Amino acid sequence: MKIKSFFYILLACYVGTFLRLSINNNFIISILGSFFVGFIVSKKLSYSSEKILLSGFFSCFTSFSGFIYFLYKIFNQGDWIKFIMFLNLIIIVNLFTMYFGFWISRKIT
Repeated sequence: MKIKSFFYILLACYVGTFLRLSINNNFIISILGSFFVGFIVSKKLSYSSEKILLSGFFSCFTSFSGFIYFLYKIFNQGDWIKFIMFLNLIIIVNLFTMYFGFWISRKIT
């Protein structure tokens, strides 16, 4: 990759982080990110465009640490049933949302 591509990845990271902080809701961010990642993955993009969007924008926008922090707060409360329910619910909903984005993208093209 060229230096220009790294600059674009950094710019995409900045925009993704800014939008994440603007929305400030882990569940909505997770759903939106999963949908658009599925949408982008189904497209035939160039290697650098994929890296800019997936490794740059979406990695900062959907930040896994927000998901883990949410689960950590529930875990610290000692509510194991709620913890297990949210863990499974979030993963399953995000997988279906990503597949839906993939499916929608295929239907459009």
